[in-house]
Amino acid sequence: MRYLLLFVSVFSFGQQTKSVDFTSVLAKIEINPLDKSVSGEVTYNFEVNNTIDTIKIDAQNIDFFNLKINNIEVKYSNNRKQILLFEGYKSGKNQLTFNYLARPKQALYFVGKGEQLQIWTQGQGKYTSNWFPSFDDPNEKLIFNLDIKFNNQFEVISNGKLDSKIISQDNFIWNYRMKRPMSSYLLMLAIGKFEIKQEKSNSGKSLFYYIEKEDISKLESTYRYSKTIFDFFEKEIGVKYPWDVYKQVPVRDFLYAGMENTSATVFSRDFVVDEIGFNDKNYVNVNAHELAHQWFGDLITAQSGKHHWLQEGFATYYALLAEKEVFGDDYFYKKLYDTSLQLRNASKTDAIPILSEKASTLSYYQKGAWILFVLREEIGSKIFQKAVKNYLNGYSFKNVSTDDFLNEIKKIAKYDCDAFKKKWLENPSFDFDYAIQLLSKNKSIKALLEIKSKKAIPFIEKRELFEKTMISEVYFPIKEEIIYQCEKVPFEEKQQLLKLALATNDINVRQAVANTTPKVTLEFKSDFESLLNDNSYITKEIALSTFWTQFPEDQKRILDKSKEWIGFNDNNLRILWLTLALGTKEYQMEAKAKFYDELLNYCNPEFETSIRQNAMENLLFINDKDKNILPNLVNSLVSYKWQFSKFGKDKIRLLLKNPNIRNYLEQLLPNLSKEENVILVKILAETSVK
Repeated sequence: MRYLLLFVSVFSFGQQTKSVDFTSVLAKIEINPLDKSVSGEVTYNFEVNNTIDTIKIDAQNIDFFNLKINNIEVKYSNNRKQILLFEGYKSGKNQLTFNYLARPKQALYFVGKGEQLQIWTQGQGKYTSNWFPSFDDPNEKLIFNLDIKFNNQFEVISNGKLDSKIISQDNFIWNYRMKRPMSSYLLMLAIGKFEIKQEKSNSGKSLFYYIEKEDISKLESTYRYSKTIFDFFEKEIGVKYPWDVYKQVPVRDFLYAGMENTSATVFSRDFVVDEIGFNDKNYVNVNAHELAHQWFGDLITAQSGKHHWLQEGFATYYALLAEKEVFGDDYFYKKLYDTSLQLRNASKTDAIPILSEKASTLSYYQKGAWILFVLREEIGSKIFQKAVKNYLNGYSFKNVSTDDFLNEIKKIAKYDCDAFKKKWLENPSFDFDYAIQLLSKNKSIKALLEIKSKKAIPFIEKRELFEKTMISEVYFPIKEEIIYQCEKVPFEEKQQLLKLALATNDINVRQAVANTTPKVTLEFKSDFESLLNDNSYITKEIALSTFWTQFPEDQKRILDKSKEWIGFNDNNLRILWLTLALGTKEYQMEAKAKFYDELLNYCNPEFETSIRQNAMENLLFINDKDKNILPNLVNSLVSYKWQFSKFGKDKIRLLLKNPNIRNYLEQLLPNLSKEENVILVKILAETSVK
């Protein structure tokens, strides 16, 4: 998972797992999108190995009915966080059955309506127990089997292999089966109107790629290199993919980049891209990261948050290895170089080592990857690969600690693991000098560092070198560095260099020119305008905004040229175009109201939050007194997506400096939902003038 939600082992459950072993569960569930509930009939099989007075199952605000142990109705306690079982079980094998009803406020999300309806889960941390009575402790692993009843016009995805699909009036019952155990936080559901493409890995595993019907033309560019990555991992890791099938499904307004649910990754629709979008941001890294978790996180799982780097560090490192396979060595080393700069800067203030439940996301992910890179460099690739293979085979379907991994290295290598652990895992510092020493083995990094060393030298003294480098075949980040290094050099001095940069026809180098040219001279006008033709939605957005601002006499022509542009899934180019069209004098005057209405419409809840936020920001840029935006801005406050609700809160606090806006928002209160009302009243109170 790209952004971290730490799961924390609960002490009581740590004690429970020593005495009670839940082995499997069969759940027959039904999802009701009208009241946003989930209900079901659940059968748990468990074994009592040692005497225990209470058995606990996590269940957040869930109602239970007909609870029986070994087919006998028993007393139990429900404290709204857990159900507590204190009678009816025996030493050895037992069976627990119950019915339940949940209306989860998190972990199970209902997005959109009608044909646009999607339902999906996000359980990492200890959240699955909000929609399914389960175990927050990742050390409790069991085999999950789900029978899911839902409308037959939709696709339903869950963990494991689809064993059968049974017709039940207007519904299907989707029977998903697993053969091996996993932690509860990896349980998943995803429901929506999807098309499916299937292909086979070299080892014969079925790979399923889901996509919305309206995005079918983007399937290839979205899932590009998926099979390549899968085949590479099986070869590189040396352990076959541990599950029967692998599915990937993009959903709307997902909370993070992706989530590695066992055998079924859910990822953000932001990564569904067309051919042009692939050049700007693609799914390759997230794809590889979440797939790597199927081994590092799902097959073996960290015992606690202290060892979380064993999941995120490994997934980040192996994703880099996959990108190296796809994009080459230079790409791999440049990525490591970029993160080394982040880690160097962070280590100046970050006093928490990676072996801590309080370590930063940067530590778990990027530093974790760097640690593995260092280790592989020091012990050699063959020993590293053998140790990883032994580690996975030895702890399959179990929970692990850092010492478990290091012990596998000790068994086969004459290497001081204790010194390594002390320097890289228990010390919050980052040895940047040593990192650069390792990276400098790559010629492109060496060349990049050489160019960076020229930063303080006057441009006139390095112009010849820069121009010569610009027309050479060096890796593009070196040319980017030259452009950014010359950002404040007067245009007339660097004009020839910029022309050479544009002539490279490299999307990234040309984008660097767009980013560093806020003022375009008449002499450079036609060159700069050529950026509008680049196969990059980011470059197009920068160039369109800059050109429109710099050359009022060309505004109508440039708007006519770009009127059909849409851009990414957040409609970045369309929303920018509408904003510029509204700001262009005498441009399609009869359509101004239509342009405004379209822009305002994008603020509505029917659209993804990325579109809504983009539209709101642009409308407020046009007129920060526009009251038409406010009802939808208030609605953002109740979004489950914290990034969007934070945007709404920040914007409203800023707008409340205007007394007229405050009065209008106060007038809105009676017409708001209860949840909207509560949050807005709180914001109004905290920002009131005393």
